[in-house]
Amino acid sequence: MRIAGKDGVPLFVHKKDASAGTNLKESRPEIDRKDIRNILLNAVPEESVKWGHAFVSARPLGDGQYEVTFANGVVITADLVVGADGANSRVRSLVSSATPIYFGIHGAEVSLPAEIVALPENKDISDAVGQGTLFACQDSKTFCAQRNGSGRIRAYAWHSDTIDWTLPKDPKEAKKVLLDIYHDWAPWVRKFIELADENAIYLRPLYHLPPDHSWPHTPGVTLIGDAAHLTVISGEGANFAMLDGLELGLVLVDAISKGLDKAEREAAIAEWEAKMLARVRPRAELIIGSFKEWVGPDAPQSMVNALKRFIAQGKGQ
Repeated sequence: MRIAGKDGVPLFVHKKDASAGTNLKESRPEIDRKDIRNILLNAVPEESVKWGHAFVSARPLGDGQYEVTFANGVVITADLVVGADGANSRVRSLVSSATPIYFGIHGAEVSLPAEIVALPENKDISDAVGQGTLFACQDSKTFCAQRNGSGRIRAYAWHSDTIDWTLPKDPKEAKKVLLDIYHDWAPWVRKFIELADENAIYLRPLYHLPPDHSWPHTPGVTLIGDAAHLTVISGEGANFAMLDGLELGLVLVDAISKGLDKAEREAAIAEWEAKMLARVRPRAELIIGSFKEWVGPDAPQSMVNALKRFIAQGKGQ
C-alpha cells in the first residue's frame, strides 16, 4: 500500500510483514471478489442458491415468521430472514429506521483493462500503482487505485461535493470533467483518466450508517454486512460481511445441533447481534475518521498518520 500527494510520489509504503505468512492472525491475504464468490458457490450444493429471486418485501406473520415475496412472483414463509442486501437494504427497515447518510464525498470509478495496463507506454501508471493499492490525496481530493488479480487497475476519483454532483453521460465528456478536477495532478493520474475504459465509468457517492447503529432484537430477522453497519469504502466491508455470515452460520448450526427451541434460538441470535455490533463499532469509527483525513486540508500527511493508526489498531485485534 502506498500513500502519495497529487504529484504521485509515495510518502509512505506499507509492505506485508514477511512473517505474516506463518501467522494467520496477522496475515492479510487479498483476493478478487469474483474469485472468492466462485470459491463459495462451488462449496455449496448448486440447488441451495436460488437464482432469479430478487427480494421485494417481507411481511411479518407473527411468532417470528415472515412472508417473503420475490420479483418473480414466488412467495415463501420463512422462520429467519437475514438481510444481507447491502447499503440500500430493504430488509433493514424491518428492524431499524436508519438510512445511509451522505458523507459529503462524491466521485467516480474508472478503470484500465489489463491489456492497456500491460502496454510498455503505460509503465508509468503501472509503476506508480505498484502491486497493491495507492492512495493519492491532496486539496480535498483523492485518487485511489488498486491492481486486481486479472491485471485490471481500478481507481476511485473522489472529491468533496454535494450529493447532486454528476457526470455527463457521454464518457468522453465525463473524462473532461474529471480531468478538470485533477488538472494539476501527476501526469500518470491524468493519463489514467484519459485511457479509462469508456464502458466502465460509474458514479460513486459515499454513504455510511452511524457507527453506533443498532436495533432491538426482532424475532425472525437479522442483518449482516453493509445492511447492518455500512461504512465509507475502506476495503473492510467485504471482510466484515464474510465474518458476520460465518459467525451467524455457526450460531444457527449450534442451535440446530443442540435442538434449541425457537425462543432459545432467538436468544442466541440476539447475543450474536450484540457481539457483532460491538466488534464493528470501533473499526467503523476509525474508518470514518481516517477517510476524513483523505480529503482534509492536511492531506497527504494526515493520511499517512491515519493509516499508521489504522494498521496499529488492526494488529491489536
